[in-house]
Amino acid sequence: MIHLVKRPLPSRAWSMATPLVAVLATMVFGGLLFWALGNNPFIAIRTIFWDPLFGEFAFFYRPQLLIKGAPLILIAIGLSLGFRAGIWNIGAEGQYIIGALVGAGVGLAFYPLEAWYIFPLMVIGGAFGGWAWAMIPAILKVKFGTNEILVSLMLVYVAEQLLASMSLGLLKNPEGFGFPGSRNLQQYESAHNAEIIAGSGMHWGVVAAFIAVIFAYVLLNRHMLGFQIKLTGQAPRAARFGGVNPARLILFCLGASGALAGLAGLFEVSGPSGVVSIDFNAGYGFTAIIVAFLGRLHPVGVLLAGLLMALTYIGGEIAQSNLQLPAAAIQVFQGMLLFFLLAFDLLTNYRIRLRQGEVA
Repeated sequence: MIHLVKRPLPSRAWSMATPLVAVLATMVFGGLLFWALGNNPFIAIRTIFWDPLFGEFAFFYRPQLLIKGAPLILIAIGLSLGFRAGIWNIGAEGQYIIGALVGAGVGLAFYPLEAWYIFPLMVIGGAFGGWAWAMIPAILKVKFGTNEILVSLMLVYVAEQLLASMSLGLLKNPEGFGFPGSRNLQQYESAHNAEIIAGSGMHWGVVAAFIAVIFAYVLLNRHMLGFQIKLTGQAPRAARFGGVNPARLILFCLGASGALAGLAGLFEVSGPSGVVSIDFNAGYGFTAIIVAFLGRLHPVGVLLAGLLMALTYIGGEIAQSNLQLPAAAIQVFQGMLLFFLLAFDLLTNYRIRLRQGEVA
């Protein structure tokens, strides 16, 4: 018989070691998955984790780390604030989509005007779109006590339908020969989120991601609101006795996460993606949940976890091209990371005991 025995205090050692152990376990079992698909597991793992950084074409892939990592970090920073307070925004993918739609809509409304203020207005529009979409589950929770997990998740599917509708309707390129999708914002200079330094991968979305990391760190460690967020997550009853306003905290956490997700969508649609299309959403909102937990809900940890997850995206694309691995296998590989993270995280608060004695 296996028994779980609660520790008197959470294990700091396991808390620090869990992300590393989860990554190693993902490599081992991911390698077994690739072996079952007929590939050499060592070559597959090397292709995913080594080649983008040190391989023959690493000079091309390295800037992609920032491009792929920026939206993940932006979204995960917002999610981590809410998760710390026990507020579960699972609908960041929908907020990402709406932010992209609103931001792109603002830019396309000015087409073909060239002016310096268009892109800043798009940034404000993207943040507002994500914020407004997150306010739906926030207000419903505050006013009617609804479950923010279900509401935010269901709104993702509404956002996807709006994305399809806009791609085929209001935002459709009138000069696109009937094909769905908007004008290419990369060809509209005033609305293009171009690289700040050519070939570096550094665009305004990357800058915003670093600013968000710094802001979140200062908020959580130097501001009363950050203390209230951490206290609410660790001891909700003590937080209420301490004068924390739960409604205000819900509105702030969901609003901040929605705004950051909307910004991520705007920077993506005006930069690397370039167009509003039916398949614009790439699952960043869901992947960011893995990033937030892999980073232990800490801003610096989220930064590192976002870059690691970006590495699996880029390495996964290389593996699909060079090793003919199916895209689904790469997605399973990424999902394993969250599975093992949650599994090993159990050991932070519990010991495993067998009938013969303690083993962990």
